[in-house]
Amino acid sequence: MEEVIHARGHEHVTAEHASTFEVTTDDYLTPAGDCILAIEADRAPADFAPEFVDACRDADATITVTVEADGHEQTVEGTGDPALEFTNERSAVGRTSDYVDDRTILTRAEFAAEGFDRDLVAALAGGADVTVTIAVE
Repeated sequence: MEEVIHARGHEHVTAEHASTFEVTTDDYLTPAGDCILAIEADRAPADFAPEFVDACRDADATITVTVEADGHEQTVEGTGDPALEFTNERSAVGRTSDYVDDRTILTRAEFAAEGFDRDLVAALAGGADVTVTIAVE
């Protein structure tokens, strides 16, 4: 089961955050947003199907996020959590920790923004169109 988000990169994408990565519906990005990979997302966690959300709330679920832009692709895995809300209408956040709030889409991610391939990050910083696929098993 999967959900797909379309967004775009931005010149301020640096992907330097050590514990999170994020995709937002916001249409701007300041240099301080070092976890943000893409802006102008066409969907947010609150838009995801109830069946998808329920599957992600299984503590044994594996959640995979694949980010594709300008011929570059990278996947990061994390886990589900019974506390996941999927109620935020602006941002989807992956976390390396167990912390959960209304923006969290997966916990215990293999890596955060700083772990993304630098060629992919360069494409994002160049404003490339981005496809984010979130899958749950």
